[in-house]
Amino acid sequence: MIDKPGLVPGFFMGEIMNRQLLLKQLERHEGLRLKPYRDTVGKLTVGYGRNLDDRGISEDEAGFMLDNDIDQVERELERMPLYLSLDPIRQVVLANMAFNMGVPTLLEFRRMLGALAEKDWDRAAAEMMDSKWARQVGSRAVELSELMRRGEAPQ
Repeated sequence: MIDKPGLVPGFFMGEIMNRQLLLKQLERHEGLRLKPYRDTVGKLTVGYGRNLDDRGISEDEAGFMLDNDIDQVERELERMPLYLSLDPIRQVVLANMAFNMGVPTLLEFRRMLGALAEKDWDRAAAEMMDSKWARQVGSRAVELSELMRRGEAPQ
C-alpha cells in the first residue's frame, strides 16, 4: 500500500486495472449467448452475462441494435428486384414492414407485391390495409399505406 498526502490511508494507488485481462476472463466465465436466456438465479440475460431484468440496455445500445437491424433488413430486401425498382419512399414502406414482420412474412403479401409490380399504388395501399397485419399494427399501417399511395414523405 502507498499512503500519499490527500488520499485516504490504506487505499492502493497503483497501476490501472488490466481491462484486457478482465475482458478475456468475463468472455470465458460468462460465455456468449446471442439469444436471451434465464441465468442460474432466473434473471433474463443475453450476450456476455448482461442482466436484462436489472440493467436492461442503454439508449445508445438500443440505437446501435436498431441500426444493425435496419442494415440486415436492407440486405435482405436488396435481393428482390421489385424492391430495387421502387422509389426510395416506397422502399422505406417495405423496409418498415419487413422490420416489423420479417421478409418471409412480407413476401406473403402477394396481392400487394403484384400491385407494386404494376405500379398500382392505390391497390397496393388497399392490399396493405386489407390484412391481419394492418389490424394488428393500427396507425402504423394507416401511415405506411398512405406513404405507399402518395410516394412522398409528409413535410
